[in-house]
Amino acid sequence: MTIKDKLPEGLREKPAAKRDPAAKKQALIKATLDTIAEIGITDTSVSRIIERAGLSRGMIHLHFGGKDNLLTVAAQQFSEQYYAEMDRMTDLGPNASPEDRVMAVIEADLSESLLNPRSTKIWHAFRGVSSSHPGIARYSSTQDERLVSTLRQAFDELEKVGCYPPNHAEDATSGTLALLEGMWVNYLTDMARFSRERSVDLIRRFLSGLFPGSFLR
Repeated sequence: MTIKDKLPEGLREKPAAKRDPAAKKQALIKATLDTIAEIGITDTSVSRIIERAGLSRGMIHLHFGGKDNLLTVAAQQFSEQYYAEMDRMTDLGPNASPEDRVMAVIEADLSESLLNPRSTKIWHAFRGVSSSHPGIARYSSTQDERLVSTLRQAFDELEKVGCYPPNHAEDATSGTLALLEGMWVNYLTDMARFSRERSVDLIRRFLSGLFPGSFLR
């Protein structure tokens, strides 16, 4: 008997099967992401998903057509949640400088809201299988057009006011994204010693070298 079984009936969480279809789908998606974060994608079986969600095996086929499609939808939702939070944290208004817009992206990406144990484990799990799973690959790239265009537009503005070599803004965009991806790897490798402040400062110094006079503290 579990702790939940010992609770009075009125205090127990209602089984997912009692909810509406949309709630059932969401329960399966959440169970998939939570299981991936806990044990990795290889061991995230249908049995583990339905056990966590409190639903029958047939619900996965009914709502998603199978496990592969469920994984794709889970990757899509994970990506959408990331960008929704990124948009919220980087909404600086129309008068923000290009430097401020770039740093807002960097600080948001390395914030606890986006960079945390659960999100990092899920993201790396999806990245690990993206080469063999086209559905997941669509939603796990660090080169997502929304993020690329946000950074590229800001770097283009900085490039116009200085004398820089060709493709300077493109190189700055690629370099920034590579550094951010590396910071996520560093965080996953050693969460206890990872410093968000130092990581943001390192990228700032990288950018100040590319754009002298900009990105100074």
